[in-house]
Amino acid sequence: MGDLNSVIRIGFAGSKAGVVYEGEKRFDLVLRLDSDSRSDISNLKTLFITLPSGSQIPLEQVADISYEPGPMQISREDGKRRIVVGFNVRGRDVKSVVEEIQTKLDKKLKLPSGYYITYGGQFENLVEATARLSIAVPIALLLIFILLFFTFKSMKQSLLIFTAIPLSAIGGVFALWLRDMPFSISAGVGFIALFGVAVLNGIVLIGYFNQLKSEGMTSVEDRVFEGTKVRLRPVLLTAAVASLGFLPMALSNSAGAEVQKPLATVVIGGLITATLLTLIVLPILYIYFEKGVKPSKKAKLSVITTLFLVSISSSSIAQNEPTLNLESAIEYGLKNNYSIQQAELNIQFQTQLKGTAFELPKTELGAMLGQYNTGKFDQNYSISQGINPFQIAAKKQLIDASIKGSEIQLESHKVRLVYEIRQSWNHLLYLIEFENLLNVQDSLLQNFVAASTLRFETGDVNNLEKITAETKLQELQKLKRQNALAIRNEKLNIRTLLKLGTDFTIAEQPFTVIPSIQVTDSSALNQNPALALALENVKIAMAGLNVEKSMMFPDLKVGYFIQSLTGVQDVNGQIINYDGTPRFQGVTLGVSIPIFAGSYVAKNRAAETSVQIHESQASQLSNELHMQFEQQLQELQLARETISYYENTALKNATIISDNANKNYAEGEISYIEYLQGYQTVLEINSNYLLSIYNHNQAVINLQYLLNQ
Repeated sequence: MGDLNSVIRIGFAGSKAGVVYEGEKRFDLVLRLDSDSRSDISNLKTLFITLPSGSQIPLEQVADISYEPGPMQISREDGKRRIVVGFNVRGRDVKSVVEEIQTKLDKKLKLPSGYYITYGGQFENLVEATARLSIAVPIALLLIFILLFFTFKSMKQSLLIFTAIPLSAIGGVFALWLRDMPFSISAGVGFIALFGVAVLNGIVLIGYFNQLKSEGMTSVEDRVFEGTKVRLRPVLLTAAVASLGFLPMALSNSAGAEVQKPLATVVIGGLITATLLTLIVLPILYIYFEKGVKPSKKAKLSVITTLFLVSISSSSIAQNEPTLNLESAIEYGLKNNYSIQQAELNIQFQTQLKGTAFELPKTELGAMLGQYNTGKFDQNYSISQGINPFQIAAKKQLIDASIKGSEIQLESHKVRLVYEIRQSWNHLLYLIEFENLLNVQDSLLQNFVAASTLRFETGDVNNLEKITAETKLQELQKLKRQNALAIRNEKLNIRTLLKLGTDFTIAEQPFTVIPSIQVTDSSALNQNPALALALENVKIAMAGLNVEKSMMFPDLKVGYFIQSLTGVQDVNGQIINYDGTPRFQGVTLGVSIPIFAGSYVAKNRAAETSVQIHESQASQLSNELHMQFEQQLQELQLARETISYYENTALKNATIISDNANKNYAEGEISYIEYLQGYQTVLEINSNYLLSIYNHNQAVINLQYLLNQ
């Protein structure tokens, strides 16, 4: 039987008979019957087998070959026989289908003793995953609430942010219903992801409300207005990024779509309602929580205005506040600044005057009609044109100098604008860094106030220490408010320089030392556009003097006339009677000489004085630039030495003072007066270090302006 089975297997399944080599590749050589000999059972009956004697006989002589029903495969599990009925579910959820099957089988199917039915596959996975989710979801929600409480240290605000979860869940359920999708395990996982993103938006908004409160903004309505306006974009971007990221999964139809689509649908739908909660309901609840459950009339009005503010802010989002660094701010300013545009128009204006260099006086047309010759009516018509040839070259020189001056003036405006933007930007970065320093000091004073309050309540110290700590904290918060106002004013100044209609966001740009300029001598000051403009104004004044001098030269005048002489005339001894037709013509020439030249002389003297004035101004400006150059070099050197002192010595000492003061005060080894002295010393060292960087950068910026870099 083994030999027969071997022949059948070789003929139909094939068997390796050798190896074929093609270069380095190797292929098995398989022997089996061709496809025609394997298509019918009769081929199997006539298949020849080889006997031990070497002769061959058909297979049907030693075996009965026919189609017969046989037993199905018997499967076993845990030592018991098992029969599987498998099917796929489409258009419905697995759970409802299985529940319907269970209902029908319980009514109509009575199994013998020892037989029972189990439901496996996706339904079994669903039951197991549901059991896991019933544990995982409450734990996840509990962890979210605990983290919120640790972040805000307020049960009230934690519950306030936690309200994002039920409303986001409503959006997820509605999205599943809208797409006619059943609840599945992937949808449950989507709800967990959704809860995290929804809570994140609430943290962004409430956290900024608290920041404004710590900065001294006591009005709840003002905090809501400012916080909703400033944090609108981060909230929308958080929701938009997550929604757009899940959008391909929600529209997927490839393999695995049955898992991806419910998860993505839940997240996208839930984020829509969660975002509405964060932007509208959450600020309203915040007002109620801050002012109490019974809102005043002003609080009710704040609710209405909050909704209005959100709608206005949503419409203004299209303005797309730009994110700027120093380079992009300079580029934006050079394109849009008013002074730059005016200087460009001035160049266009001076260029358009170029055609006035060859300026001719008005052409004179004349007519004389009447009895100017005899008692007859006669006619005389004339045309004349004046010309001032000596003024053309002088006027052209003046116009060319004016165009050149306008171009230099444009360059001067550009350099000045870059200088002002650099100054304001350096000041803005300094104020922001100073704000960070104040925030650090604020946290230290907060701890100091808490510690002094605790000592006072326990009777360790008198009320003086507590009042002193609170006073110091109030002074620091006042300084923070002043610094915040200075930041807003500096940003407004930059917006004016850039001709920017909306607010802008500062790109991540650390407040560091600007690399110093390598300067060999002051000869580079000749490249300063202000000095170049002053020198060009001297040339313009000299060109104006030449124009005034050209006015002293005579003007020429040429004309033509034609007239009639009615009556009898003797022409070469012949008497001719002329009628009133114009026929006598001629040419007129004239010269205009400034005989009374008093005004021209006065204008020349005034023009000469103007040249002297501009030369004096250029010399004065040159001396001032050289003086400023020397001053800025000294300022730069002093700033370098100061920065080196702080980085090598003072900052390290400040860190030691701060650590020791905090530690010793906490252990009761020093008094609050010594602690405040240490705190004040640390604050002065850090603020003076920032000021030294600011002064260094200002000196570099001033040198860049002086040297036109």
